[in-house]
Amino acid sequence: MGHKNNLIAGVMGNPISHSKSPLLFRHWLNKLKIQGQYVPLKVVKEDLEQVLETLPKIGFSGINVTIPHKEHVLNFAEKITPRAKNIGAANTLTFLPDGGFKADNTDGFGFLANLKEYQQNWRPVKCVPLVLGSGGASRSVISSLLAEGVPIIYITNRTMERAQELGHFFGPRIKVIKWTDKKEMLSSINLLVNTTSLGMINHEVLDLSLDNLSHATTVVDLVYNPIKTLLLRDAETRGCRCIDGLGMLLHQATPGFEEWFGIKPSVDSETRKMFLSK
Repeated sequence: MGHKNNLIAGVMGNPISHSKSPLLFRHWLNKLKIQGQYVPLKVVKEDLEQVLETLPKIGFSGINVTIPHKEHVLNFAEKITPRAKNIGAANTLTFLPDGGFKADNTDGFGFLANLKEYQQNWRPVKCVPLVLGSGGASRSVISSLLAEGVPIIYITNRTMERAQELGHFFGPRIKVIKWTDKKEMLSSINLLVNTTSLGMINHEVLDLSLDNLSHATTVVDLVYNPIKTLLLRDAETRGCRCIDGLGMLLHQATPGFEEWFGIKPSVDSETRKMFLSK
């Protein structure tokens, strides 16, 4: 399948000016010498259905979806991939030749691709993760870990009810612990994943002492602004393997790009550098 030219894709959300996807897609389009466009679109919920019907008519081959539309777009999809169904949200829509669109979710794929890149010897059956948070990012992380065969996943959230909802949704391999017990839990795990916005610029910090954390534990923070959060800095001083949130962001974009423009882009140090210099 060769690459296709003069195609349009984009990203829609509300707000949308903060999205880093246009930067990334333009970098890949230029690098791969593809005559394509990738545009940010601000869409309010009331217009969502109409916009999704109109985009293919004006030449769009697909669209990324961000907050607040990730769950809602599933209501209008012609086809929903199993992983989008499992997560309960979509971030990658592809318009179908006979009308309608296919909804997919590549966040979990991006998380795993990033994890495996930095930890080549990662073994799902030996993995004992603690996931902080229970929003959309948490769902995609949990769903992808379960699909890989991780036996038990500990999750915790400031609001206990939201974590329990995920327990009901994903079933008995999920063990919900109290937010106040997370520090004690650190001695029993070998993968810590922060899916909350705590530690992001202009947000509260994630107040978590890593005293009980083994240096053999891998720490992943999905926050990528700042690229090195306080959590990662603390974990680094303990000798832990640390993975920042930029890799997941880059990897989750590759399936959509390949589907819409016909070539699989590479996530490499040049892509990371371009991102961090902006």
